[in-house]
Amino acid sequence: MPELIQQRRQLIERQLKGRGISDPAVLAAFAAVRREAFLPPEMAEFAYLDTALPIEKGQTISQPYIVALMTQALELKPSDRVLEVGTGSGYAAAVLGKIAREVYTIERHAQLAEQAARRLKCEGFDNVWVQHGDGTLGWAEHAPYDAIVVAAGGPEVPQPLLDQLAVDGRLVIPLGEEKTLQTLIRVTRVSESEYQREELCDVRFVPLIGARGWQDGVAPTTGDVSRHSRTPRPLQTPRPSRPAIISELIRETAETLSEIHGADLGPLAERIGDSKLVLIGEASHGTSEFYRIRAEITKDLIRRRGIRFVAVEADWPDAARVDQYVRGLAPFNGHRWEAFERFPTWMWRNREVLEFVEWLRQHNAAVDDPQQRVGFFGLDLYSMFTSIRAVLDYLDRVDPEAARVARLRYGCLTPWEGDPALYGRLAVGGRYRVCEDEVVAILVDLLKQRLKYAQYDGAHFMDAVQNARVVVNAERYYRSMYSGGNESWNLRDRHMFETLDLLLGFHGENSSAVIWEHNSHLGDAAHTQMGASGQVNVGQLCRERFGPAAYLIGQGTDHGTVAAAHNWDEPVEVMQVRPSHPDSYERLCHESRVEAFFLPLRAPKRPDVRIELSASRLERAIGVIYRPETELASHYFHAELAHQFDEFIWFDHTEAVHPVTTSEARTFSPQHPFSLQ
Repeated sequence: MPELIQQRRQLIERQLKGRGISDPAVLAAFAAVRREAFLPPEMAEFAYLDTALPIEKGQTISQPYIVALMTQALELKPSDRVLEVGTGSGYAAAVLGKIAREVYTIERHAQLAEQAARRLKCEGFDNVWVQHGDGTLGWAEHAPYDAIVVAAGGPEVPQPLLDQLAVDGRLVIPLGEEKTLQTLIRVTRVSESEYQREELCDVRFVPLIGARGWQDGVAPTTGDVSRHSRTPRPLQTPRPSRPAIISELIRETAETLSEIHGADLGPLAERIGDSKLVLIGEASHGTSEFYRIRAEITKDLIRRRGIRFVAVEADWPDAARVDQYVRGLAPFNGHRWEAFERFPTWMWRNREVLEFVEWLRQHNAAVDDPQQRVGFFGLDLYSMFTSIRAVLDYLDRVDPEAARVARLRYGCLTPWEGDPALYGRLAVGGRYRVCEDEVVAILVDLLKQRLKYAQYDGAHFMDAVQNARVVVNAERYYRSMYSGGNESWNLRDRHMFETLDLLLGFHGENSSAVIWEHNSHLGDAAHTQMGASGQVNVGQLCRERFGPAAYLIGQGTDHGTVAAAHNWDEPVEVMQVRPSHPDSYERLCHESRVEAFFLPLRAPKRPDVRIELSASRLERAIGVIYRPETELASHYFHAELAHQFDEFIWFDHTEAVHPVTTSEARTFSPQHPFSLQ
């Protein structure tokens, strides 16, 4: 498909060349190999995202950049014979086959080996041979090899692979004492008995299972003990493992949180101090405890600090309905529509948010000046067509001729109101014209008329401008979704940060705010796997702009239930959250045996906490989609917790949020943002 070819080119330019892959042979191989041919059909559209993707048997197809990095590290020549351990989908073998003369690849799962062989044959690779077997033993029949690459993480380099490596040959393998946290190593055989070893970078691979790899959860035995008896010795209490030491350190330094409502938030408020921004994240979009403690902290800061507004990961016009309700303002436009009506409705239309909204309305009622009441604003950009209607409603009131012109310009997008993502796909593929010029022109015209329009009502003008900005960035976002790489993520988070900046400017130089979003948006991306792949987020941008005046708080849990869907646009379900991964930060917190706590990270009670929690470990992120069957691949990423956040809130057991039911919503007055009347 033409759009996939374009996405492949962009992946090569942005994620490979842009990150230091310079070997012409490697780049040419990536240009020639169709990654989509090595994926399950339902995953093909994601082929050129620079990320690992799930395949059969619970395995993954590696991130393209990592495949390129490992291939470049092999320093291949056209005459080389290559051994690959861990065929998987066959994609990396195809890349190797475009460069080297012969490729021999071993896969321990028979189903994957058979599928990879078929795919490679269909794609025309007659120089790649696939075998089902134990890759840790190599493939001695065709040794020696000029290059060996291992696509799974082992505790040590298997000796058979070293034996089968030719003199001057290169072996690239992820190694680590933990199953999913490794360092990429290159071993060069300089003589029959001498090897040189180099460390390349930190990586994350599935475990290398086999006779000379991981076996039943333990590393292989390096010495032969089967033929020799041992003298029995008394049992000894083992020294705590490193994770056990860290969990005990967490236990000693954490501030216990005994209850959410009525919690003592004084110590937290002291740590926050006079921060301009308090960013409070969540590890899922469907966990009651995350919503409730976030609301309690926000109430406390409003009372103590005079916070001017709350900004949330919601669409601007939908949150505006809440803002009008809590501040007692008249609606900005006359069209009747339901707030938070698009998927995922439960993310904001739930009882936990409802309780906060009612509290904020009551709090604001005691403030005479509506402009001094605490506001509630949305930062997101998915509301393209709701925002179009809001802009047109505004112009109808203040400048009917401008409204007529705007309708003509927005007409470019009108056919796609039911599926804006389809507009993006067709526009990128050249099958529909790009509407960027038209929507930008409307925003520019609004800004040119700033002095004229603002005299009617500054708040109404700001709302119209922001809705026009949403349309501009949403149009770009839906096109960038099909361009591959990090463009769509970065565009969205920059939009949210720019919206936050606009709100701070509107509310005055000394204004302060609380931000509610997912951990993945509010934890500093520079200290996560996301940042390493080129993504930025709101938390990182806030730190870059405001430094220590931005206080970043994350949240996490071990197990319980969560409100989520299996796939986009599917009904919400209450699902069981699996206990955390053994190599994760969540497991460290769980092993502390403290049910709920605050953990200061910027200035902990003991400096050891910050040191120990600065190492890269797995961290879980559940959005509105939860796929427990592929949890490691779908929901974990690497992070350095002590640098990602200034504070971490923990709940060992959590429950799903409680969506507002249709029958409940029908009892609300028509002015209520959750009303279905």
